Amino acid sequence: MLTHLRIENFALIDSLALDFAGGLNVLTGETGAGKSIILDALDAVLGGKVSAGQVRSGAQRAVIEATFVMSGALAEWLAGQQIDPLGDELVVVREISGKTSRARINGVLVNQAVLRELREGLLEITAQGQSLQLEKPEVQLELLDNYAGATPQREQVRQAYESLQKRRADLARKKALREEQSRQLDLFRFQYEELSKADLDDPLEEEQLLAERSRLAHAVELQQNSQKLYELLYEGAGGGESAVTDLLGQASDLLVQMCEFDASLTSFSEMIDSALVQVQECARAINRYGEQVESDPEALQSVEKRLRLLKNLRQKYGPTLANVIARYQQLERDLALIEGGEESLEAEQQLLEGELARATELATELTRARTRAAKRLQSDLVRELAPLGMQKVRFAVEVEAARLTASGADRVIFLWSPNPGEPLAALTETASGGEMARFLLALKACLGAADHIGTLVFDEIDIGVSGRVAQAVAEKLLQLGSSHQVLCVTHQPLVAAMADNHYRVRKLVQSEDGEERTVVRVEVLSRTEARRDELAQLVSGQAAAEALEFASALLAEADRRRTHR
Repeated sequence: MLTHLRIENFALIDSLALDFAGGLNVLTGETGAGKSIILDALDAVLGGKVSAGQVRSGAQRAVIEATFVMSGALAEWLAGQQIDPLGDELVVVREISGKTSRARINGVLVNQAVLRELREGLLEITAQGQSLQLEKPEVQLELLDNYAGATPQREQVRQAYESLQKRRADLARKKALREEQSRQLDLFRFQYEELSKADLDDPLEEEQLLAERSRLAHAVELQQNSQKLYELLYEGAGGGESAVTDLLGQASDLLVQMCEFDASLTSFSEMIDSALVQVQECARAINRYGEQVESDPEALQSVEKRLRLLKNLRQKYGPTLANVIARYQQLERDLALIEGGEESLEAEQQLLEGELARATELATELTRARTRAAKRLQSDLVRELAPLGMQKVRFAVEVEAARLTASGADRVIFLWSPNPGEPLAALTETASGGEMARFLLALKACLGAADHIGTLVFDEIDIGVSGRVAQAVAEKLLQLGSSHQVLCVTHQPLVAAMADNHYRVRKLVQSEDGEERTVVRVEVLSRTEARRDELAQLVSGQAAAEALEFASALLAEADRRRTHR
């Protein structure tokens, strides 16, 4: 619901602030007084087209600010747009400057598309020759669903359809992957067999083989050097040279003699004895090693062959042997996935068919609800239109089969014939401005509280009607005011009398900096006398006695109707 509208430097308005309440809000005033400018500003702040010519002459920019009461649906929408709430209010500001304009929602800069999306849940403007929403087939479909009370069913269809689409996308992706993998299957199998034959399991095998190759390639040298080393350590080399163990034995004897004179040398003696034992053990181990080392050309050839194989595999599948082993393990998994893929795809296909059947079933149930509601809406709307001067109108709601979407499997078309003998045709193609305005008024009366739009704006929809029709229009607007906030610009005293809140719009000429300028002013008519005088002006153009008496009667009757609505 709109609670506050502030307008600065827009068209003839220099500065204007209006507070609005629920129910039926009526704006009256002479032709050209500026009533429609206020509605134009409301249209502009919610994404309507604007131009530099709408900025008040002499001003740099125009600013329009609209404040609405927050609702649960608005809070969800703001969260989806990542816009923080401002308590229980939503504030939209639009600035117009030259050829550009900027808009903010709760202080966050937004584009026109976001504004228009917000508008669809907040406000609808209906004027002679203007219908902002009803031309869209999806809006007609939603109106029928609201009338049918089928919103929960529609939500079930939406959820089932989105799940179905996700399943379809997943299956398509898996099929594409399957096709790609199938093309690679022969390559995968060749690589797997090649790596399988290599019998790879140790990422350090190549380092171990290099060590083995070095040992085998130098077996003779190792044997010879082992013998020399043994002789140096234990037996003594040729030429009468003493072995290391002999020298250590001699050193030990000397230390034993020295310890007889200085006991502090005992630790050195122990160290020499320990070294002697270790050298003896080392010498024996070297001797055994030399006896075991043998020259084996076949073993060396086998190691060389294995190293060449591993090098080749590293060049093809990875810089290290660990990479090669990882590739082998991945190929094993890929082949298992590909070879078992057919069963997986069949299972996915069965799940998809199940979800399709579920979504189709829900859409069929929704179609039945829409078809039943379409028949009721046809009769209800014709009945609502009759007192609005359209007694001969024919109206039909066609529910046609369509491709399954998130909103069901139907396409809805509103058809009508306002004149006897004329065939039914699409509503938006044949209805005049006045007919469309009255049609929407009747439609909103049929929808009642089911219509999710909070604020309905009607701009002079009663032009060209009088008497009983004008009274019927007034009663319909009062009825709508029970479930919506209604803003209505009117010249009809019968409509203005029904107002819960009455605003008089006037155009004045005042002096600004020595120049005369035209401005728009709005007065809230809260006193009965002020409202009576305004209605009398609407009746006769002057506050004559008969007009005042008639205006008083209208207000009394309106009070009675509001009491019993």
